[in-house]
Amino acid sequence: MHDLTLASARKALRERRLSAVELTDHFLASIRKLDGEINSFVTVTEDQARAGARAADALLATDNAPSLCGLPLGIKDLFCTNGVRTTASSNILRNFVPPYESTVTSNLLADGAIFLGKMNLDEFAMGSTNMTSAFGPVTNRGAARVRT
Repeated sequence: MHDLTLASARKALRERRLSAVELTDHFLASIRKLDGEINSFVTVTEDQARAGARAADALLATDNAPSLCGLPLGIKDLFCTNGVRTTASSNILRNFVPPYESTVTSNLLADGAIFLGKMNLDEFAMGSTNMTSAFGPVTNRGAARVRT
């Protein structure tokens, strides 16, 4: 499933060759397997993702699903997500849980996207190396093993 593009995953979901739950569970398993080494997520939202996938499958069955329905995404920890810790990879915001949704994530949710969690980045997005996060650097050492 790692070889799927968003377009091919969307097509497979709409043709019911793949369920949103299967796709989401696949990526959650990959996160569990590799993230201890590559450190790409600050927060993983497994329960929320699975609930979103179940809701997406129900909506996909109606043939009236929005454009991103059932597609799992990682959200940069820079964007506020209602009820989910948002740190901007900074100690200053380590425990911040916003009571609102950012415009970016609101639009993604309205289009049916499923959030797997909040992705690590340079603190306050001030850099390009992913080395200045309060939660440690992101690496690609495990990238060769991603295709499981």
